[in-house]
Amino acid sequence: MNTHLSPRPDIASLARTLAGRVTLPGNPEYDESRAVLFDPAGCRPAAVARVAHADDVSQVIGFAREHGFDIAVRGGGHSSSGHGTVDGGIVIDLRDLNDVSVDEASKTVWVGGGATVGATLKALEPHGLVVGFGDSGDVGVGGIVTGGGVGYLSRLHGVTVDSVLSAEVVLADGRVVMASAQNEPDLFWAIRGGGGNFGVLTRIQFQAQELPAFSGGMLVLPGTAEAIAAFTAAAQTAPDALSAIAMVMPAPPAPFIPEAMRDQLIIFALMAYAGPDDMAGAALAPFRALGPILDTVKPGPFLDLYEGPGGEPPGLPETRTLFVDRISKDNARTIAGFLTESDSAMRMVQIRVLGGAVNRVPAEDTAYGHRDAQVMLFLANFYSDQADRPQRVEWVEDLMSALRQDNEGVYVNFLGDEGAARTRNAYPGKSWDRLRRIKRQYDPDNVFRRNQNIPPAE
Repeated sequence: MNTHLSPRPDIASLARTLAGRVTLPGNPEYDESRAVLFDPAGCRPAAVARVAHADDVSQVIGFAREHGFDIAVRGGGHSSSGHGTVDGGIVIDLRDLNDVSVDEASKTVWVGGGATVGATLKALEPHGLVVGFGDSGDVGVGGIVTGGGVGYLSRLHGVTVDSVLSAEVVLADGRVVMASAQNEPDLFWAIRGGGGNFGVLTRIQFQAQELPAFSGGMLVLPGTAEAIAAFTAAAQTAPDALSAIAMVMPAPPAPFIPEAMRDQLIIFALMAYAGPDDMAGAALAPFRALGPILDTVKPGPFLDLYEGPGGEPPGLPETRTLFVDRISKDNARTIAGFLTESDSAMRMVQIRVLGGAVNRVPAEDTAYGHRDAQVMLFLANFYSDQADRPQRVEWVEDLMSALRQDNEGVYVNFLGDEGAARTRNAYPGKSWDRLRRIKRQYDPDNVFRRNQNIPPAE
């Protein structure tokens, strides 16, 4: 690991070559500039280069390679492993690459690689258009594309990468190329789910979709094993227009939670129905039959789903993710038992039911290859004291083992710092070998390795 922590003359010279700005240690803005959502290692970069365009990115890559600095690429800064920063290296900060340009005639949109999901959806809303992203408005668009993108419209329109038409990519050798099905097709395949291993996405073109009517909001249900299993079964048999992202967790001290329910398990579900209002009621009926404590689902703007409560996380998360085919009552009892027995300040099991358009795309069409997966689980247990970390690791590992079914796959954007074998599991079938060959072609020196790394083929 590099340890260049002082603003040496050669680092300072980088600032003079860029249209963007470079923040160095000692600058009053340094701590704010280097901050990401999760930084387990407490990284102190040698420089944070807030780039203004693709040429700036190319300049930074060339400079870093010449002077032996590691590179990290920061979009929204949401990596749970802290991959958006690097100790002693140079951070390529994309936040100013945030332009969103809508072509209403073709229903397409060009989005800067550093734009957030929320800003992109706000730009699309006046045109009656939408792109299916994830469930957080603060996530960077470039980051979600490189992983796949599973969210509120996935069952209807597929994962995010299924809407990508082309992308401007800065390669490890500094070249700027346009990748599409017609131009650099191997690169285009790899960037749609390959985890940031192949270049820096500075602009991305999406095919947007019309969204003339939408109903969404929150359902809060008792977190009994019966309700957990029934909720998941209802989501799996729902029409493709309905998606649900549910968090099973202890009830927080929120105003909408009855006093008697505090610290009891609840299902905190965000519901999305992309269709006419008169059809939403029938689609939501099986969920409402489970006896909600709170029901805010109603017709309204799609963007409302992204404007819920935020706030700082209660420490650092230890996480695991896996795919399962179903959640039986026994599985649900296991989930409830683990959540009840843990004493951490925050723990949860998130359930995302897939199916629909996600599963209709052939697995070989994109680097995101989990096209037969039915349900994605995300397990999280937080700690603030390093002494508690082993206990939290044991909790997520044991729960993952208890819930494991036949699918060894893993969604790369939810993957933590879990080792090479788990990264390998993110790319099923022949995808791994193909990605390694493409890595050898576009990044033979593994310049882009601050990620869930795919080593170049030998």
